[in-house]
Amino acid sequence: MVKPRRAQPTVKFIDDYCEADRDLFPEVRTFEYFKYLHLGMISDIKRKTLPVIAKVVG
Repeated sequence: MVKPRRAQPTVKFIDDYCEADRDLFPEVRTFEYFKYLHLGMISDIKRKTLPVIAKVVG
């Protein structure tokens, strides 16, 4: 079995906040998207909808 890779780091306090929920996500990719969603929620964008957050955080 292949050892899973570490999630890409984002902002330090988001990484620390989301680390408690890491076990809820079976794949690293879904955990990274969870962190990007939090990053989008605290970003300085006017509308906090999923399509806009996806454009901003990539």
